[in-house]
Amino acid sequence: MRFVTLNVSMTTQPETLRAEAEALAPELRRIRREIHRRPEVGLDLPRTQSLVLAELEGLGYEITLGTRLTSVTAVLRGGRRAGESPAAVLLRADMDALPLQESSGVDYASQVDGAMHACGHDLHTAMLLGAARLLARHADELAGDVVLMFQPGEEGCNGASLMIEEGVLEASGRTVDAAYALHVMAGLGSRGEFLSRDGASMSASAGLFVTLTGEGGHGSTPHLAKDPVPALAEIITGLQSLITRRFDLFDPVVLSVGVVRVDGARNIIAEEARFEATLRSYSEKAAARLEELVPAYIQSVARGHGLECSVRLEREYAVTATDPAENQRAVRILTDLFSESPERVVPMAQPLAGSEDFSFVLQKIPGTFLFLSATPDPGDEARPGAFNHSPRVVFDDSVLADGAAAYAFLALRRLADFSAHPSVGKNLS
Repeated sequence: MRFVTLNVSMTTQPETLRAEAEALAPELRRIRREIHRRPEVGLDLPRTQSLVLAELEGLGYEITLGTRLTSVTAVLRGGRRAGESPAAVLLRADMDALPLQESSGVDYASQVDGAMHACGHDLHTAMLLGAARLLARHADELAGDVVLMFQPGEEGCNGASLMIEEGVLEASGRTVDAAYALHVMAGLGSRGEFLSRDGASMSASAGLFVTLTGEGGHGSTPHLAKDPVPALAEIITGLQSLITRRFDLFDPVVLSVGVVRVDGARNIIAEEARFEATLRSYSEKAAARLEELVPAYIQSVARGHGLECSVRLEREYAVTATDPAENQRAVRILTDLFSESPERVVPMAQPLAGSEDFSFVLQKIPGTFLFLSATPDPGDEARPGAFNHSPRVVFDDSVLADGAAAYAFLALRRLADFSAHPSVGKNLS
């Protein structure tokens, strides 16, 4: 699909951009459902990468592909960029699916066994491709450059950090000045609402991996063995008390055990027992305290049972912390975009306990992380009432046009702001 670039000197009006995005809605729905039917997991997404490249062809973007992952970085040079170092804004969409067997019942369900777009990344990719078309149409109005970050491996592979290492933040020739990401949610807010929060909006995460080793034996003579199972049970229960008694109620942490493994039979005392857990926190202080207290507690219980113990606590994602000034700018921009219904742009009272590798972008670049409710209409018969990461989750793709318009308007308006106030908020390094 090709567009003729408009030669205009005034920033696009919100109603114009919304109408153009709405005209793209059927095409965005097609793209989203094509991605949904053929999900790919992890850092290697060749089919999704090919689709993105095909949709970007002919739009005037400078394309760079990842080397350690199948990422796509696309740079659009604005027609109103001024000086040797014009401002640049980054827009990100993650593209990877989850290792889940889909049971949503929709007619465009995954055709790949054991893989499903259960977190809405198929919508993110389609929305950013829609924004790519809108921005290409209005390239002459851009007072700087736009960097599109199509990222694999958000789900546990830290693809964002790999893209940062491969230069996505400097893809335009200089470090970008602001960065934005959108994430759809099922079961959060009303359909079409944009939600955001100053500061911490999502938690940091860490992985906990524990192995207890004793001496195996017969179930009838536990006194002749060293049983790791009672110690494992004591540790799992005790960790919950540790959380409630040693951590500040107003700087919360969450610890959830997701894996417990003991090999053997009902009349055998196993030699080894293992468990794995996820830990969430919202501050560096809490994260550091988890690293200090959790392994020490586990080791002490293991010693009390006469067991050897291996404990590994690995930090994964940082707190997703928005820049308050950039978040408020984004709120104003979206409120202008949807001025007929400003109630659609709402503050989020509390952060979410999920984690995001866009946090590493926000550690380096002022920006924000926005949520878009794609909760199906309660009257929709296909609605299973499930949340993100459920094999039954359904996202309403009627929000695709609004998401595309939001991405595009954020870039247009933020670059216009940089042009009008070049010394305010611009990364001059």
